[in-house]
Amino acid sequence: MNDRLIFRDGSIFEGMSVGAACSAAGEVVFTTGMVGYPESLTDPSYKGQILIFTYPLIGNYGVPRKEFWESDRIHVSGVIVSSLIDNATHPTSERSLRDWLVDENIPALEIKDTRALTQKLREQGAMPGKMIIGEDINWHDPNAHNVVADVSVKEIKKFKIQSASWRTKFQKNSKFQTLNSKFRIVLIDCGVKQNIIRSLVNRGADVTIVPWDFDVLSLNERFDGVVISNGPGDPKMVTRTVANVRKLLARGIPTLGICLGNQILTLAAGGDTYKLKFGHRSQNQPVSCSTHAGRHFLTTQNHGFSVNKIPKGFTEWFTNTNDGTNEGLLHKTKPFMSVQFHPEATPGPTDTNWIFDYFIEQIVK
Repeated sequence: MNDRLIFRDGSIFEGMSVGAACSAAGEVVFTTGMVGYPESLTDPSYKGQILIFTYPLIGNYGVPRKEFWESDRIHVSGVIVSSLIDNATHPTSERSLRDWLVDENIPALEIKDTRALTQKLREQGAMPGKMIIGEDINWHDPNAHNVVADVSVKEIKKFKIQSASWRTKFQKNSKFQTLNSKFRIVLIDCGVKQNIIRSLVNRGADVTIVPWDFDVLSLNERFDGVVISNGPGDPKMVTRTVANVRKLLARGIPTLGICLGNQILTLAAGGDTYKLKFGHRSQNQPVSCSTHAGRHFLTTQNHGFSVNKIPKGFTEWFTNTNDGTNEGLLHKTKPFMSVQFHPEATPGPTDTNWIFDYFIEQIVK
């Protein structure tokens, strides 16, 4: 057996191939989530990364139908697990995790001591690595180029509730009784998770998805607000998105940024971002909220960059309880807001689903 994970600093960890028989390179990161591996693997924010699952048993409940994924394919470059389970038992499972990885040509290694790998990344920071399964491969750092362009849609797409009874269902279960017509949201796709789209559509929105570099103001249709999605890589690589969002802010258009969208909104408004040592990737990150005194929320997170300079006119909306880093911004007078975590969850806690309701409130106002 010569299968192994090699870090850029020369460290080598031997393992056993349990996925596709090919090598892969990328940034090595870890996630501490106990469940949700299908959603994590199909999250476009992981594009170009080798993902270590710290939970020791991965694959227990197999792989569900594509409608439960967060995109139409696996986006990680490679997978590291302590134990990959083949005998999955769950009514939604259609195949094993191993078969899925092989079908999508994604390599995976069983390296029993994933705790040692995680401790290394926590101490030294996320770094480039290579999974060697057979032939060697060149190093690859996804943060060195624009990976958002690789995962964004290439043309405009539209989503809406098909049922004519949307208003009855929506208003019956919400506080937006004054909403007399459908509202339209433009979603800038930087690598959007499908549950962000579902969360908007299920609240009665017609959603128009546009590519990462599209100028929303050039749309020949009315819209009521803009959502900037999550996505992979360094926010400073998407300069065209930042410039286009700056135009939206100048017009006072209600805007919500999610994850990478938080960083893009920050840069557009004159703030700054930086790379975290090893990032936040888990389903149990606690955050405090400035508008809910004394309240803390558990959140799903997946990001390697953060805000370190809050732009003028904004206040810190959320703060990470573990390390004090920024988790969201709120403008003092205008309908601009952003969160660093994932309010749509999948996987993870649904504590902050109300973020979508709050954004819609600003549109209604």
